[in-house]
Amino acid sequence: MKAGNHTFGVSEFLLLGLSEQQEQQPLFFGIFLAMYLITVVGNIAIILAIGSGPQLHTPMYFFLANFSLTDLALSSTTVPKMLVNIQAHRRTITDSGCLSQIYFFLWFIGLDVFLLAVMAYDRFVAICHPLHYNLVMSPRYCILILTHSYSLTHTILLAQLSFCTDNSILHFCDLLPLLKLSCSDTYANQCVLTYWGEALTILIPLLIIISYARIVAAIVRIPSARGKWKAFSTCSSHLLAICLFYVSDWVATVMYAVLTPMLNPFIYSRRNRDMKRALGRLLSRRALQSPLSQNLNSDI
Repeated sequence: MKAGNHTFGVSEFLLLGLSEQQEQQPLFFGIFLAMYLITVVGNIAIILAIGSGPQLHTPMYFFLANFSLTDLALSSTTVPKMLVNIQAHRRTITDSGCLSQIYFFLWFIGLDVFLLAVMAYDRFVAICHPLHYNLVMSPRYCILILTHSYSLTHTILLAQLSFCTDNSILHFCDLLPLLKLSCSDTYANQCVLTYWGEALTILIPLLIIISYARIVAAIVRIPSARGKWKAFSTCSSHLLAICLFYVSDWVATVMYAVLTPMLNPFIYSRRNRDMKRALGRLLSRRALQSPLSQNLNSDI
């Protein structure tokens, strides 16, 4: 470990990765590359489909487009660096690179959590108060609710710490592992972590639970079985995304950095007819605009 005038008191951190065995590195490279490409293609397709479909210009799809953009950015903060390190047989990251990775990682994780809560509230308003939907979920409200200072606070406090003993971390830079390695007083960091931790792990899930409790109560009062199923189907994708996010968060950090952003596009397009139609039109348009189809049309 090198000491000097650096942000953390060290010049770089050692990323241990998933395995120490070199013969397994090509396998991990192929797996993570494939998952990242699926994440990029899937989330970009969702964003383009929503942007090109006028019938999808509603608050629900606005949040979904932002959710896809956030997932794409979240995966891009960690996976490319992992791929470069595996391919170049280099397992280090600079102190400034580590700080930047933590900032953007926490920023996009925070956005994911807030978006999940807002999307639950969106479904609550749509099902329980449909006549007030356009008034409550206004464009100004939709944009303002995406802002927060979660990552900035943590990053500023983290930049004040020193690391004097060990500089080895798993996979990529994450807040808790770095706090454990610090030889400085982390009391302020722990206080902020406790405050935001309560908001992210208690308050926001509680808001989601309350929203869905009200939704279930409203669905139960619907007289027809078909109406109940239609109302529930509008929430099923969001419920699956919530379960995937919190289960992967509980299992491992690398899971919600890689697996969750990859699966969310499939979750939100699987049973959504409007999204399927928009994706179908997008793919048809791209096929018609391809050089091969243009050549065929000119020959005809």
